[in-house]
Amino acid sequence: MEAVQKDCWYFVVLIFLPFLKVAVQQRVIATVRLEEGMVLDCLCPWDGNLSMVSWTKLSEKNPVAVFHPEFGVALSHRFQGRVDFLRTTPMDGSISIRNVTHQDIGLYYCSVQTFPQGPWTKHIQVEDLDEPPEEDPTEPPPPQETVANHEVVAEQNSNLTIECNHQHNGTVNQVVLEKMLHGQPWRIIGVCKKTEGGLVGEDYSDRGRISCADSLDMSLQLTQVTQEDDGFYRCTFNTDAGQQTTTVQLTTVAPGGFSLSLYMMYIYIGAGAAGLVLLIAIIIVVMRQRKRNKRKEYRVKLHPSQGQPNFYENIPMCPRIKKSRQIRNCPVYANLQTVQSMKTASNQRRCNK
Repeated sequence: MEAVQKDCWYFVVLIFLPFLKVAVQQRVIATVRLEEGMVLDCLCPWDGNLSMVSWTKLSEKNPVAVFHPEFGVALSHRFQGRVDFLRTTPMDGSISIRNVTHQDIGLYYCSVQTFPQGPWTKHIQVEDLDEPPEEDPTEPPPPQETVANHEVVAEQNSNLTIECNHQHNGTVNQVVLEKMLHGQPWRIIGVCKKTEGGLVGEDYSDRGRISCADSLDMSLQLTQVTQEDDGFYRCTFNTDAGQQTTTVQLTTVAPGGFSLSLYMMYIYIGAGAAGLVLLIAIIIVVMRQRKRNKRKEYRVKLHPSQGQPNFYENIPMCPRIKKSRQIRNCPVYANLQTVQSMKTASNQRRCNK
């Protein structure tokens, strides 16, 4: 029965937590660096009766942790076994987090519900470590093959700018730029985020310079590109709608050198152009042939005699009865077949005599 009541209580918290956030009377901002066993302090400054403490993270849909004096503690799945409420005083809602990972970076909200003065809220921003954080053993290993959304080829000793300006579905509050070489873990090289104090940029790159825009578009400017700049660059956008990621693969080539991807691109373009030219040539030949056939059909319809061979020729014939000199002087012609009969040939010889 107690377990059922506890589950119902946690469900009620999920429903009414957005309305509790609206009633915040005071906002305090603090910054905590990501480290093992880090403490997120949330101590209400006044006395009274504590009704409930809830912790939420901007990138998480459900509350991270909830404490109720009667029903105890409820944790989200990703924070199970990693969060403890300190409870140093009756009005203390502070927590500690162990087995930290890079996913624990972000903005946290602590809401303390009290009676009779009402709620008190504190905002805490967890920042990055200077070195790559330890991997979470509870999470599955990352995939061995990384698929890039974009590919960039740059000549060595040239300048290059890698930009993180993805189209987002929600409001962006933080952008993290990471780099990975083949077979190595991701390494943070830059962070852009918004806080109450304004835009904050963190540059961990030893090869380039990180720039942050007000719209949280991030860029990495590389000068004199070398082969060690090869690899994958991943931009992770933390929004109110969740995380969105885009990956860029950078390949460097020697000046005037050979790039397989660039060579294949030229082959594909050449093959496509040749196929297009061949298709156009075939269409032209077919259209000309059809045009010739139509002309021939039209001529045959217009002059049917032209469609058959002419086996006739004009041969003078001598009339049998000569009535006048005029008839004798004007020969008469008739169309006869070229192949003549024996009788016609003899008549012609008589006329010639």
